[in-house]
Amino acid sequence: MKRINGPHYLLILAFFAACNNPSQEKPKEIQKDSSTMVTSYAHDREFMQKHTQHIIELQSADSNAKVLLSADFQGRVMTSSANGDSGKSFGWINYKLIESGEKKKQFNAFGGEERFWLGPEGGQYALYFKKGDSFNIAHWQVPAVIDTETYDVVSSDKSQATFSKRAALVNYSGTPFDILIERKISLIDKKQLEEKLHLSIPSSVQFVGYESYNSITNTGATDWKKENGLLSIWLLGMMTPSDQTKVIIPFLPQKNIHDYITDNYFGAIPADRLKIKDSVLFLTCDGKSRGKIGLSPLIAKSIAASYDFKNNVLSFILFPVDKNGMYVNSKWELQKQPFKGDVVNAYNDGPLKDGSQLGFFYEIESSSSVKELKKGEKQAYQQTTCHLQGNYEDLRAIAKQLLGVDLNDVR
Repeated sequence: MKRINGPHYLLILAFFAACNNPSQEKPKEIQKDSSTMVTSYAHDREFMQKHTQHIIELQSADSNAKVLLSADFQGRVMTSSANGDSGKSFGWINYKLIESGEKKKQFNAFGGEERFWLGPEGGQYALYFKKGDSFNIAHWQVPAVIDTETYDVVSSDKSQATFSKRAALVNYSGTPFDILIERKISLIDKKQLEEKLHLSIPSSVQFVGYESYNSITNTGATDWKKENGLLSIWLLGMMTPSDQTKVIIPFLPQKNIHDYITDNYFGAIPADRLKIKDSVLFLTCDGKSRGKIGLSPLIAKSIAASYDFKNNVLSFILFPVDKNGMYVNSKWELQKQPFKGDVVNAYNDGPLKDGSQLGFFYEIESSSSVKELKKGEKQAYQQTTCHLQGNYEDLRAIAKQLLGVDLNDVR
């Protein structure tokens, strides 16, 4: 049976689409089409410096690879560049919401290409609903510690920054969680990236890569037990698409493969947008048609990627998969299998029936398994994010090695 996790975007679009449309902004453009604006990294850095207080920039020795972090927004990676200040800004940023200075009550879609969240969203162990409330839009609430609160900067330099935050949460079942959140973002150089990928990167290919080390520590007075609910580390990234962006997720072959892939979060995805072929999933992500997919840890590999054929950008995340682990289910109901969720997801934004839309972005997400942490015990989760930009044939060769696909076939 398919596992259908809670559709967190269903809630946010209805509330914020009218006021959070970045297409109303007029940022400095590199290029523009009917679906999105692509801004330079320098533009987005200047925008964040103007409208927020705690910005940290990581950069390589040659200043080509740059990563912009925000303590105001929970230590998230707002955007990055593989070609310095003039390079394409890879992260989607909600200009209008940030510029307004307003804090929405339920959720603030500030953007950013990697943000820290916690799961589960729905179910009897939900963090986004209070005990006894109905699982509907009126009662959904993103905890402030992963939405609006500023994180403490523990340390920072040109290559890394570490953030921390203490929080007290209560899940739907009434179980309290006292936690310490720690998050470290580190820039990856070429040698480190090549070792991770087990391949060589041609000098003609520009790149930016970073690793986030995320942890939660049980700082409460009691041990965490499965029967009371557990917490997962959930990393989500909003990135700017073109009208020629495809998400590519390879997976392990399995009989009845559709039982391990959730593809109907918001109804059926049109057949011309979602293809599953030869143990690879392809999803068109152009910001024009709303849909989301998820893969079970039983079939997931440790990589998910996208390719922007318009700008020749190969993006990917690397993450651990625990085949025997418990992954939270975020479906908005009291669940029969609360620990049978997805490890990796992809989302394409698009208009609602009334024509409104949150913004033009697509998203690749990953989640940790959950652990029964004893008092003082810590669980860590790492993810690597990378963008490669350059000659198509060079990127085609890299994609073949990493993903086992020929970009000519994807195109």
